[in-house]
Amino acid sequence: MWKTLFTRLALVLGLVAGGAAQAQATTPDALIQKLSEEVIAAVKADPAIQAGDINKIIALVDGKVMPHVNFQKMTASAVGRHWRSATPEQRERLQAEFKTLLVRTYSGALSEVRDQNVVLRPFRAAPTDTDVVVQTEVRGRGDPIQLDYRLEKVGDTWKIYDVNVLGVWLVQQYRTSFNQEIAQVGIDGLIARLAERNKAAKS
Repeated sequence: MWKTLFTRLALVLGLVAGGAAQAQATTPDALIQKLSEEVIAAVKADPAIQAGDINKIIALVDGKVMPHVNFQKMTASAVGRHWRSATPEQRERLQAEFKTLLVRTYSGALSEVRDQNVVLRPFRAAPTDTDVVVQTEVRGRGDPIQLDYRLEKVGDTWKIYDVNVLGVWLVQQYRTSFNQEIAQVGIDGLIARLAERNKAAKS
């Protein structure tokens, strides 16, 4: 049970570590370290988030996270080759439902934040690299949780577009299930199923 909650927590941190003032950190590893610490502190200071207030969590994601995550790339990668044939409206709906799915799936883990901290592992990248992986560990009660970030440089800023927890990349995990569903019911069918799951989670 604890392992499952901790894994969810790691995924939440993977999503929320992309928010707030990336300009202060000039390297991707410094960015991840700073933002992870800030997010954990913010969650600990907000009883409503710890209690699982979904509106507060969505506000946090919309206000601080989404501007600093390449979520279109994340969604497109999760949908795979079918993204190219999707209409602009379908792409917009896929992004909206996918974001809601991720937020609602892992929001419960925020209430588990107590004494966790994030430790960076040695970072190796050339100054000219524009696509990197930053490896970290989330430490607290129980065994450390591997949490890696894949980032790309867009202009002068770094943006997260995938997260790895315990050796499993989030995008790859969803791509498998999304492709299976698209093969069965098409893109509109996938959107409808995501919407149904989100509606069920909300109720």
